[in-house]
Amino acid sequence: MSMYRQLWLAIMVSTLLALAGSMLASMFSARSYLESQLAIKNTDNATALALSLSQSNPDPVMVELVVTSLFDRGHYEMIRVTDPSGATLVERIASDNEWDAPHWFVRLLPIKAEAGRAQISNGWKQFGTVTLVSHSRFAYGALWKSAYEMALALAIAGLVGGYLGSLVLRRLKGPLDAVIEQAKAITLRRFVTIDEPKVPELRQLAVAMNATVGRLKSMFDEEADRLDAVRREANCDALTGLANRSYFMARLRETVAADDSSGGAVFIARLANLATVNQTLGRDATDELLRAYGEALAEVARKYPEGLAARLNGADFALLVPALASPQETAHQLLQSLVQVASAYLPEYPSTWLGCGHFPRGVETAAILAQVDAALAAVEAEGRNGMRLVDMRQGDEAPRSSEEWSNIIRRALEQRWVRLVSFPVASLDGGLIHRECPLRLMFDPSGEWQPAGRFLPVAERLRLTPQLDLAAVALGLDELEAKPALPGLAINLSASSLELTEFRTELRQLLKRRSGTSRLWLEVAESGVLAHFAAFRELCSELRDVGCKLGVEHFGRQFSEIGRLHDLGLDYLKVDGSFIRGLDQNIGNQTFLKGLSTIAHGIGLQVIAEGVTSAAELQALGLLGFDGSTGPAVQDPS
Repeated sequence: MSMYRQLWLAIMVSTLLALAGSMLASMFSARSYLESQLAIKNTDNATALALSLSQSNPDPVMVELVVTSLFDRGHYEMIRVTDPSGATLVERIASDNEWDAPHWFVRLLPIKAEAGRAQISNGWKQFGTVTLVSHSRFAYGALWKSAYEMALALAIAGLVGGYLGSLVLRRLKGPLDAVIEQAKAITLRRFVTIDEPKVPELRQLAVAMNATVGRLKSMFDEEADRLDAVRREANCDALTGLANRSYFMARLRETVAADDSSGGAVFIARLANLATVNQTLGRDATDELLRAYGEALAEVARKYPEGLAARLNGADFALLVPALASPQETAHQLLQSLVQVASAYLPEYPSTWLGCGHFPRGVETAAILAQVDAALAAVEAEGRNGMRLVDMRQGDEAPRSSEEWSNIIRRALEQRWVRLVSFPVASLDGGLIHRECPLRLMFDPSGEWQPAGRFLPVAERLRLTPQLDLAAVALGLDELEAKPALPGLAINLSASSLELTEFRTELRQLLKRRSGTSRLWLEVAESGVLAHFAAFRELCSELRDVGCKLGVEHFGRQFSEIGRLHDLGLDYLKVDGSFIRGLDQNIGNQTFLKGLSTIAHGIGLQVIAEGVTSAAELQALGLLGFDGSTGPAVQDPS
């Protein structure tokens, strides 16, 4: 039995005992009072009757008439007159069934008053003795009325006391429940603080718990900051703070190969005449120029959620913008910003040569860089500030209008030209954790199944992702119900869908009425989680009792934000493949990922690697404490 119920039961029992005790004490006191009053009345009435008879020269006939007349008024239980020898002259006794109270009440509280006695005289001679007992039905009536009114008053007092007691318990229960939930959260490695209650004892407990949570969170944040520093050291240029060449190449490969990729654009900017600046102004000025140049590039990158600015080598900088529909405007803005920054140091010389490549998904990384390098070389050959664009898209990759895309996606949903494809996510010992199932669409009945990267970016702009996400979840649940032996199935949700309350409501209703939700894994990309954090928190709260698992994919690019995830109740993280590429040879990323794995396990999260391409990477993951992996090098256990 819970403490709350025990307290409530104790209040009820103590209240009932107090009320019952009060009522019994009152009843006994009232009965005693009535008995004493009846005894006095009996004595007074007996004396009055004896005096009346003594003054009338009594004889047996007269006595009988007087007694009978008096008894017939109904106020007496018994009147008896005896002669001096004890023989009964007259006796009248009332029947037992005349009471002004229930018989059970009469039996429980009998009123026994002492009979009144008085001597009857005739002159100087004793005529007899009168014994009189007043009828107690009126006393019972009064006692019953008193008991009834007292019971009613005590019942009302008990209800008011119970209500006040429940208010007190509720006042105690709220803070106590909050402390209990906080303790549960700590066991689940979620660091939450609570408001301090007004109850002194509970306030002390809450203060102690909040202090514990604060220390744990401080330790967590310190470790996260340390690991973020390790990540930057391994993947960033020391001078400019931009991504270094190896990390840029890893991200570019991920962008090209990812199932949900729609291609993008690569910009390579070369800082011209850097040697002149170095010789003329010195090393410090050169470093200052490089930092300013990099900041201009980073400022453009920050305009895009997935934008990445990098320094490839001494004078070459790069910008990667995934899913960029039209790079021309971005290229012009970038060129203007870079020329403006460099003109303060190179007023008489050309400062920036810019090459840009617009590529679809699936193009070889080497081919992209070769064409951008060729464009860059052509600009450099002109000997002045400038840029050149190369578009590697063709045929079916050509842009469509928004109306065309809307009709294509809506028709595919209506005709059920949708399906899931499956990729294994395996533990490092070879067991199947779950299957990752991205969505595919057909644009026409005889067409090919198109990857998510072909339609998702457009669906984001047209706000059609909620319908696509619900269709994918429904297909996943169908698969789970059809295959009870399948350990799990993962569906990716678009971040923009989370912003819609209607989508979260429909998703919850869908999961509540279907089976297999305990084996369903729902995941959102890290960039989407952080961009729509409040909505993602609402989703985590709303789906907590449904039973499905929630996770973040492509994790690690914004690792410094991990402190915002600790209290969401997540189940797993999928680490972005850009940190996995070449992991076996990258000591810095090994240190970072080992710490990431440790800190994630510390808050109860599974850690899964994305985009594993080689057995050497798999072997390195095993030494870093990862729980599972996915990618081309992962063999399907089934």
